[in-house]
This record gives sequence, structure tokens and C-alpha cells, in this order.
Amino acid sequence: MTAPIPDHLVSALVRDEPRVLTRITSLFGRRGYNIKSLSVGTTEVPGVSRMTFVVSGDRGVVEQAMKQLDKLHDVIKIIDHSLEKFVDRELVLVKVRVKDSEARVEVRQMAEDFRARIVDVGRHALTFEVTGDEGKITAFTEQMRPFGILETMRTGRIALTRGSNADIPSHVYHGGESQGLEPVIPTAPREEKAREVNNLF
Repeated sequence: MTAPIPDHLVSALVRDEPRVLTRITSLFGRRGYNIKSLSVGTTEVPGVSRMTFVVSGDRGVVEQAMKQLDKLHDVIKIIDHSLEKFVDRELVLVKVRVKDSEARVEVRQMAEDFRARIVDVGRHALTFEVTGDEGKITAFTEQMRPFGILETMRTGRIALTRGSNADIPSHVYHGGESQGLEPVIPTAPREEKAREVNNLF
């Protein structure tokens, strides 16, 4: 029996410049890595965005991909969440069929167990918003499936390093500090270093 391909959760802090997303996803695509989910949003630093993606592949292969990412001029910092404790969340919208009043009540009660919020009500369907980790999102979707799922939309996972990693052995940092406990400041030396690296695309 073939072992399942492991998933890796990685964040990249990047500059808000044209075609950044294309260059990064192309790097993974050309090497045959499958991006299972991808989320992009602004950060606390003007001009800097955070990309969080889930990649399937062998650990060594993913580490090589991260090294290639770090060479791109647009990338400021790479965070491998597998090396540290982190908190992650995902949002999903699920439209569920309700064929009669009995099903409507049952669906509502089950949704309350997951703290799902109703965002749209129709005669024959209810749309729920659910936020949580990957396990909760998957469990809610599976519970709704017997009623009939009409549509779903998942945002993809987002993650941040926890505020304190004091209980994590220092060797996981490979001699350095936690990747997520330092402010993001694009410094001039990093800019100069980036210019010295040939653009891969």
C-alpha cells in the first residue's frame, strides 16, 4: 500500500509587485509540486503581502523548493510552519439543500454544534459560514453531505507562528531564533543581496 504524500504548510512574505504570484506558483509547477491551497493577503507592513500555501511532496523536495523561493527578488522571508508551533484557520461557505421543514431544523441544529453561521436563507437551501482548522472544516462538510451539498468554497489555510515557542527544543531552529517572532523589515542588505541573484524566470 502506497503511503500518502505528506502536506507542508509554508508562508512567504513577498513584495506587492506585479506578477509575484505567477513567478512563485510557476516555480512550484515547473518542478511538479502540487499546491493544494493558496491564500494571499496584506500584512501589518505596507507594501508586503503574506502568501500561505499547502504543498504536497517529499520533505526533501519541499525544502529544495523553499530554497529556490528564497532566491527570488520578490520574496522577503520564508516561514516553514512545520518547524514551529502555529495557529491556522480556514473559512468555508457551504450551501446545503433543505427539502422540507424537518430537514431544515436538523441541518440548523447540526450546524450549531460546529458554531456555523447562517449567511443566506432560501426556500430550499441554507448557506453556512464556518471558520476553524482543517479538521473542523472537513468534518462539517462531511456532516452536511447526506443532506445534499449544492456548492462549497474554501479559502485555503492561513497560519501564524504562535506568540511563544519557549517550550520547543532549540535545535529545531537550526541555531537561530523562531522565524515568526521577529518584525518584518525589508532591509537594504537584503535588497542588495536579492539583486545579485539571477531571476529564475
